[in-house]
Amino acid sequence: MSDILLHEVKGKSEIITFNNPNKLNVLSDEMLELLLNALEKSSSNPKTKVVIIKSTGKAFCAGHDLKEMQNARINSDDGIGYFKDLFKRCSKVMLKIKNLPKPVIAEVQGIATAAGCQLVATCDIAIASKNASFGVNGVNIGLFCSTPMVALSRNIGRKKTFEMLVTGDFLTANDAKEAGLVNHVTEENELSKKTNEIAQKITEKFKRVVKIGKEAFYNQAEMNLEKAYEYTSNVMAENMIYEETKEGISAFIEKRDHKWTE
Repeated sequence: MSDILLHEVKGKSEIITFNNPNKLNVLSDEMLELLLNALEKSSSNPKTKVVIIKSTGKAFCAGHDLKEMQNARINSDDGIGYFKDLFKRCSKVMLKIKNLPKPVIAEVQGIATAAGCQLVATCDIAIASKNASFGVNGVNIGLFCSTPMVALSRNIGRKKTFEMLVTGDFLTANDAKEAGLVNHVTEENELSKKTNEIAQKITEKFKRVVKIGKEAFYNQAEMNLEKAYEYTSNVMAENMIYEETKEGISAFIEKRDHKWTE
């Protein structure tokens, strides 16, 4: 991995760290490629159960690299082709997080703007420092945050999302929690502790159950009510025949610890 992105395994958790604070951890072409590669490695690692995405410096992620984008606009013979490819690659990263067979936690210590805010909205769980802030402020420079609004509008109410998109206004960490964008807000020095606490709880669960649960959660959200109940009924029926589920229920009834091998 390049020094601008770090990827390490600690126990049953994987930690992906944006490490380009001088450039506000922007999603440059290189960063997007490195992030996708890290997520693909995480997806295929059978020994881990949760992924944490965090950053160094004052910014969590300031979105795409505007200087890189402007240079491409000036120097490319096919400017629109570059931008279509860029946003396609970014969308691929976001979909990879959604489809990852384990939960992904965003640990947000600072500003998260545009595609950085999109990344937070895409992660399954988000923990924020009280110093964090969130915005889709591309409209301020004449670029509507169309792809970030996909994830954002699936996390918070439509009217609040639209207001953020057309005004460029930011949410404080507490505002983001109230809106449903983040799960918890902590003091800055308590941020990693809270993230690790939640990650630890996830690692204690049976991995296959969490995997099918995450998949079902996102699938049913796109269905009408009748289809959602039909689909999730089948998922639960399949879950019930797992040997590990049989053991978990038996342990609960018998008031003992379960004996999962995983």
